[in-house]
Amino acid sequence: MENKPNTAAPILESPQDAVLQEDLEQLIQGGTVPFERFQDKTVFVTGATGLLGSQVIKALLCSNRVLGTNTRVLALVRSQQKAERVFGGLLARGDLELVLGDVSKVPECGRQVDYVIHGASATSSKYFVSNPVETILTAVNGTANMLAFAKEKQVQGFLYLSSLEVYGTPSEDAGLIGESYSGYLDPLKVRSSYSEGKRMVECLCASYTAEYHVPVKIARLSQTFGAGVAYDDGRVFAEFVRCALEKKDIVLHTKGETVRSYCYTKDAVAAMLLILLNGEPGTAYNVTNMDTKISIADMAQLVCDTFPQAGIRVTFDMPDNVAAFGYNPEMVIALDSGRLQALGWKPATGLKEMFTRLAASMEISSTAEWRQ
Repeated sequence: MENKPNTAAPILESPQDAVLQEDLEQLIQGGTVPFERFQDKTVFVTGATGLLGSQVIKALLCSNRVLGTNTRVLALVRSQQKAERVFGGLLARGDLELVLGDVSKVPECGRQVDYVIHGASATSSKYFVSNPVETILTAVNGTANMLAFAKEKQVQGFLYLSSLEVYGTPSEDAGLIGESYSGYLDPLKVRSSYSEGKRMVECLCASYTAEYHVPVKIARLSQTFGAGVAYDDGRVFAEFVRCALEKKDIVLHTKGETVRSYCYTKDAVAAMLLILLNGEPGTAYNVTNMDTKISIADMAQLVCDTFPQAGIRVTFDMPDNVAAFGYNPEMVIALDSGRLQALGWKPATGLKEMFTRLAASMEISSTAEWRQ
């Protein structure tokens, strides 16, 4: 019987979300990340079904399809069902393999692993307050397990996804915050479970680099959002856009005076991969768009102004116990991404475009969920 060529269209990385698919293809073709360095390599990713974990996986798979890099991705997931929902038809392509388990006890892996991207972490502010012990232990024990795994595999690179929260509460005159800065954290506040956990893990990463020569690089991420955020995401940027889509006023439970800088998901994924490949072992890199510095209240108003058709406004409803929401103390924290930019990275997406693309993507996901 004669073999006929396979003329079926290749499986896209995000067929249900055209906004995210466009982001992925722009990232691959943008020239910032030298994807050829992943040629024939194996990348092990934890936190694989999270926002950034899933997008870095889809970027590597998009590189396979567009550039022919033949990268194999091993995705550590706790839930097969959630992984199937996040990756869909990609699981039939052959370049993505699910590894069932979690970082508390990393499953045996008989394959050679060239790179590790470790993103598994608690992510909900309310969870940090209600489950501070689990937040700390997941960070410290889980990362210790992944570093031991990387040491055994003699990986070429290890990327740890940290957070701007390692800076604690900066002083009022801190200005732009570089990687050597250290702000105030109260270790007796349970909300510090996340921030203190991140600090300890960063020290553990640097220690593995110094003692065992594991090439660990650290990405300190500012709040990151864009295409691919779930419609029911509880973080403030998603709540604001959801209000616009549902034509509901934005209700703030604080004065909204906290000022931060942000980063678009596509730009953050590019930064992560560039740090993994070209970053200095034992070194941290701030990942942020310095032009996006804005207060929560001003961000809420920006969303109202960006979507005038929604006809919404900002209102305030101060609860008696704000701490129950798990919010950080109000502060001004704007990161300096100069060290990262020296690697050849620069953000391509401004704040208003971040919100318009987030809204378009969330609208698609809400429609897809309704159809299901």
